[in-house]
Amino acid sequence: MIELYYWPTPNGHKITLFLEETGLPYEIKPVNIGAGDQFKPEFLAFSPNNRMPAIIDREPKDGGAPVTVFESGAILLYLAEKTGQFLPADLRGRFDALQWLFWQMGGLGPMAGQNHHFVQYAPERIPYAVERYVKETNRLYGVLDRRLADREFIAGDYSIADMASYPWIVPNKKQQQNLDDFPHLRRWFDAIRARPATERAYEKGAAISNISVMTEEGKKILFGQTAGVVKR
Repeated sequence: MIELYYWPTPNGHKITLFLEETGLPYEIKPVNIGAGDQFKPEFLAFSPNNRMPAIIDREPKDGGAPVTVFESGAILLYLAEKTGQFLPADLRGRFDALQWLFWQMGGLGPMAGQNHHFVQYAPERIPYAVERYVKETNRLYGVLDRRLADREFIAGDYSIADMASYPWIVPNKKQQQNLDDFPHLRRWFDAIRARPATERAYEKGAAISNISVMTEEGKKILFGQTAGVVKR
């Protein structure tokens, strides 16, 4: 049984996508990031960056003590290695998928995240910041569109690279992007959205929270963090 510490954000959805595809038994432990659950000492004990998702695997592959993993990319890699699924076994295929997983972790996720912040949540509109991150999101969409021009999925077969990127494309309208400008990306996006496991993953998220408007108190918790916020 995998314990998944989760809230329905793009990074959280990555992990439920994988778990629903594989049928690996798991239990969701909600971490309400708008209420500050990510700062609770019991969560920080295994997720020191006070971010979800994180997992505890009570039955690791080696049969030893429980394994804890934080950071969504690391979790996807761990689960792929545990199950032997959604990551190619051959050297070239494996690193083809991994480089695109890291591309998402280092590029698409952070840049789209800043897009979300300055377009949706910033207390004052800063035109330079909005333009900067909307344009960078657009550039990254273009990178992915070109990658998908001659293949069905990012690394050939459906893999953790796709699971990492898809949730960050879901809010494309909020990111001020038009998928019709990226035909290969649009085809890929529609194919993943239609997968039964994708539907189940997003249904699980909606059952936990479908709040679309963040409260002012939630913004203070999420965007006012310093080292002093975390009580040890």
